Amino acid sequence: MMTVLLVLHLFVTLALIGVVLLQRSEGGGLGIGSSQGMGAFMTGRGTANLLTRTTAILATLFMGLALAMALIGKGQSGRSSILDVPPPAATAPAAPAAPPQPAVPTN
Repeated sequence: MMTVLLVLHLFVTLALIGVVLLQRSEGGGLGIGSSQGMGAFMTGRGTANLLTRTTAILATLFMGLALAMALIGKGQSGRSSILDVPPPAATAPAAPAAPPQPAVPTN
């Protein structure tokens, strides 16, 4: 269930990023909010209303999915704090290895 929600959350996130980048900023930066970019499809005002409504819907879905995943995954955490785990026991250092024997050349 969590995997399905996570994949859906990813798609909603990508769609939200795309819709936000399509909107006209106050300075007219990245947006295609005028009818020139859309051809004869919609007027500038209609495009702005559509993108604003789509942004609101996607933002609501984003928050709802995030809340659902948080509630589902609330009891699944098996990890505890690293401060609660005792330090590992000290072990004696390993004995040094014997030095390698020089190779004897064969003629």
